[in-house]
Formats: sequence, structure tokens, C-alpha cells
Amino acid sequence: MNSEGLIGLLVLLIAGWLTLSTLQARERALAHARRACERVGVQLLDQTVALRATRLCWTHQGLRLRRTYGFEFSEAGVERRLGRIVLVGMVLESLRLETPDPTASEDARPPI
Repeated sequence: MNSEGLIGLLVLLIAGWLTLSTLQARERALAHARRACERVGVQLLDQTVALRATRLCWTHQGLRLRRTYGFEFSEAGVERRLGRIVLVGMVLESLRLETPDPTASEDARPPI
């Protein structure tokens, strides 16, 4: 196999790893969103989270992907509110649920 073939194979392997990692992170973010909504007594709308941003960041464990997910929830099924989850690697960094009063927003971080 020549060097071009090896480079192509390496690119495919990296793309596959990144795809699997992204799917696993999305599932973790969705699980965190579900638990947070259950804990505060609101309904997770659409039963999904959406990737909003991805960047690289340094941690004490080395280089990791920092992914930000958004989701929507409702207290009475009428009004949509926004939530945000940030994962560094596969670890929850923050989880935020929007409140009616923007000055009263609180972090809703589940115990680890």
C-alpha cells in the first residue's frame, strides 16, 4: 500500500471515530437533559438535543472536544423554553435551564 492509500485510510478511521464519539456524546447529553427535566418537573420537548457548537479545549487529561447542545422544554406544554448542555469529552461541564425571569437563571447541574 502506498502513502496515499495509508493517508486515505487514516482519514477514514479518524472520521469514523469522530462520528461514533459524537453519537455517544449526543446520547449522554440527551440522558442529562431528560434527568434534569424530570428533576425540576418539566417536559422535555421533541425528546432530542441539538449540537450547537464544537471546539477543542485543553483539560488536565489532555486535549478534549467541548460540545454544546441545545434543547427545549416546557412547564405546562404551552411555552417553549431553552436549555443548554456542555460536555467536555464525555463529562458534563454545565447544564442550564432557562427560567421565565432571565435574571433568575440557575445552573441545574446533576450530582456526579
